[in-house]
Amino acid sequence: MQTTLILLKPDAITGHKAGEVLKRFEDAGFQIRGCKMFRADASLLREHYAHIATKPFFPEVEAFMGATPLIAVALAADNAVDRVRELLGPTDSTKAAKGTIRGDFGTTMMKNIAHASDSAESAAVELNRFFKDGELFDYSMTLSI
Repeated sequence: MQTTLILLKPDAITGHKAGEVLKRFEDAGFQIRGCKMFRADASLLREHYAHIATKPFFPEVEAFMGATPLIAVALAADNAVDRVRELLGPTDSTKAAKGTIRGDFGTTMMKNIAHASDSAESAAVELNRFFKDGELFDYSMTLSI
């Protein structure tokens, strides 16, 4: 099992799509190992988007991502990183096929519903950035209610 990160962006929150997005991942067999809502400050956004922080469009990204709280979700499954990215579709929502999350709900390159880790290495770094020790859970045991 591999664990990866998604961040539900402001367009998912304000568009009331967070539950539908999580349902799609659960229906595809992913386990939610962690989930929390938080507000990302400028420092956290600069750290997370360090690879584009010097680009001229970064202030727009920073303003968008700071506009509402975000939801960080740790998802586990076999080959989780690739499977999450496949379910989401391409980053540019205008190029995403219908049936993918971005194809159904996204509208632009930035308003694309969710950020997803792009590799196992990135997932490890990003999970540590958004979740503290003890905030990820293992559901390998069967629970009965």
